[in-house]
Amino acid sequence: MTKGIKIVTIGGGSSYTPELVEGFIKRYDELPIRELWLVDIPAGEEKLNIVGALAKRMVEKAGLPIEVHLTLDRREALKGADFVTTQFRVGLLDARAKDERIPLKNNVIGQETNGPGGLFKGLRTIPVILDICKDIEELCPDAWLVNFTNPAGMVTEAVLRYSNIKKVVGLCNVPVGIKMGIAQALDVTSDRIHVDFAGLNHMVYGLDVYLDGVSILDEVIEKLANPDHSMTMKNIAALGWELDFLRGLKAIPCPYHRYYYKTSEMLEEELEAAATKGTRAEVVKQVEKELFELYKDPELAIKPPQLEQRGGAYYSDAACNLINSIYNDKRDIQPVNTRNNGAIASIADDSAVEVNCIITKDGPKPISVGDLPVAVRGLVQQIKSFERVAAEAAVTGDYHTALLAMTINPLVPSDKIGKQILDEMLEAHKEYLPQFFQKVEM
Repeated sequence: MTKGIKIVTIGGGSSYTPELVEGFIKRYDELPIRELWLVDIPAGEEKLNIVGALAKRMVEKAGLPIEVHLTLDRREALKGADFVTTQFRVGLLDARAKDERIPLKNNVIGQETNGPGGLFKGLRTIPVILDICKDIEELCPDAWLVNFTNPAGMVTEAVLRYSNIKKVVGLCNVPVGIKMGIAQALDVTSDRIHVDFAGLNHMVYGLDVYLDGVSILDEVIEKLANPDHSMTMKNIAALGWELDFLRGLKAIPCPYHRYYYKTSEMLEEELEAAATKGTRAEVVKQVEKELFELYKDPELAIKPPQLEQRGGAYYSDAACNLINSIYNDKRDIQPVNTRNNGAIASIADDSAVEVNCIITKDGPKPISVGDLPVAVRGLVQQIKSFERVAAEAAVTGDYHTALLAMTINPLVPSDKIGKQILDEMLEAHKEYLPQFFQKVEM
């Protein structure tokens, strides 16, 4: 009898966890999980207990021998793990609300993973993920780290550059959502659709689209301009695209590209939303409150459909498919964040990219796309520069590097405004940014 697989989920008290558990239950025949450890911090203990109890009921209902453990002791959980998934939010949703409101006050887009908000989420998250990496090296050196924590591209970049962990994959539900959206728009099943994805996390393009192996890019572009097929996400306003622009682009943008190609409209939309119904973080807080009320119900033993109101639909499928394919050496194609290794010619080999990969027992093997089209190459390279400089700032706690990262981001209009936002956000997040405030000992 095999000992079964041990999976550790850091940020186990997340509202997404039931979706992950559902994904593991569905795949149990191929992925015989023996132990699932849900780990959180003291501030998340109440949520961990609620989600953990639901996870146990789900496993019991499925009649599977998966042991679900809940703990605040990360090191205890990590011992001998086969896979470690990370889905945490440093500073919780209150920090996200500041990431959204402070830039807006300065007339700049405030968003979780883009612009100043993305920078600060990275600055708070990267030291924590690197700390987790040290524990993994010591306690489960053979484990795969599957990171879903945003900004996933920048976090993967930091792990590749500043830790000794090689077995890391960054994961995002955006490409899955695009593929599903295309299938829906064409009224076909998603297994008939293939998309050539290449770019960065939240900056990925569909360079071509195939139905049953035949390219249908032009047809999909025409559909994409129709507001009914805008292929957005719960957290991004479904502002329609200019058809003539898409015809010129000759690629499928991802929902987050609206921040770069429709900056003024998105800013206007965000300012209005913040003034009327609150920022996305404030809306999500309410959604989460309702979800956790549902999760508390001792009769509930499935993932409730209301979870889809969060922005992370298809997350469990992405995470569970990836783990399943590594474990079973499936050699199927999935878009993930991994070391470029020459797949995209215009990005450094040692940088993280989001690209279609063949998933093997030795991890993702990126599929080469050559150079990105000249029309998108510059923006992708600019965001990669931003991610690299931001990761360096997170590791060093250097103020000038942080200001540089802030200012080279295309959503920040000037160094002066960048400095204003940086200073205000450093102060607002002081508790979670010790690297910027440590006294230098002489």
